[in-house]
Amino acid sequence: MIAIRYKDWQQDPDGWAKALGISREAIDVYRSAEVIDLHIDTFIWHRVFGYDLRKRHGSGLLGGRFYSQADLPRLREARIAGGLWSITTNPLRSSKSRARTFKRNLDEIQAIFATVPEHVAIARNRTQYDAARAQGKHVAMLSIQGGNALDRDEDVLDLITDDLIVRITLVHLSTSTLGVTSAPNVKKSLGRPEDGLTTFGKDYVKRLNARKILVDLAHINRKGFFDAVSVHDKSQPLIVTHTGVNAVTEHWRNLDDEQLRTIASSGGTMGVMYQSPFLGGPFWGCKSVRVVDHLEHIVNVVGEDYASLGSDWDGMIIPPIDMPTCLELPRLVQHMLDRKWTPERIHKILGANFLRVLKAIRP
Repeated sequence: MIAIRYKDWQQDPDGWAKALGISREAIDVYRSAEVIDLHIDTFIWHRVFGYDLRKRHGSGLLGGRFYSQADLPRLREARIAGGLWSITTNPLRSSKSRARTFKRNLDEIQAIFATVPEHVAIARNRTQYDAARAQGKHVAMLSIQGGNALDRDEDVLDLITDDLIVRITLVHLSTSTLGVTSAPNVKKSLGRPEDGLTTFGKDYVKRLNARKILVDLAHINRKGFFDAVSVHDKSQPLIVTHTGVNAVTEHWRNLDDEQLRTIASSGGTMGVMYQSPFLGGPFWGCKSVRVVDHLEHIVNVVGEDYASLGSDWDGMIIPPIDMPTCLELPRLVQHMLDRKWTPERIHKILGANFLRVLKAIRP
């Protein structure tokens, strides 16, 4: 086993508040919540550069921009209870190669977490999540970003065994055999920009439903979004793990109010991400209050039961300048309290909303 070392602020809440320049009330609300991140992309840097997830890193050469925003020691110090850990797809590989690479990466991330069993547990459902949290562990729920990791044929989803994958983002930053990305200036090699999900993509959604894998509609274009909704099992919640909202910042990556209402009506949730250009403000880093601006719009449109956090830590994002890493996350709670939000609402957004979704699809 490998030791993970971090400061346990639970023993010094006043010091924690002082270190972050926020109130003791904000710290108390934060540490009494189950804090869950719907999209952690840190594993990508392990794959590319051998970034050790178990080692405490600094904020990197760029001050937390693009990479070095999270690792297990810092996630533990920040008291982040759980997260959807993403295995991101390389679209440049062949479909056969993508499937092999995914399986290798799935084995690798499990092996890493297995070396620190006192600190991390993999959960496939709400029951396993609760059991791991009762032991004080960080809970990793494994996910795929880019469903074309497993689009070789109809049987390739069988590579997912033991219900290990909790969520799949249908498309990422490229158009695939499943459908069209929302990203502009990307070659739409399989169709026009106004096209959405392919026939194969619609069948893919149905097969994810059959396996009780959360269908994540981040990154997909608007037509594809509603194509997925049209074939999705109405008894299961939909999710958008990391996004912004157009009513706050108009952007190709963000959701409009109709999309917000659609996710809410399914009983799902939407995680607001920390990418400054999507949030609005200076490209090189907005302020963390912008995250709460987007959360507030979701609350105003569909209610407090459907908003969550989906950072996209280490997904090559430019985070807010006052929240460059996961360690500064409690500052969001101060912004929420400044708006007179109740602790109950804050707890929902920090994690309870996602836990409701997880229980609904995988008790």
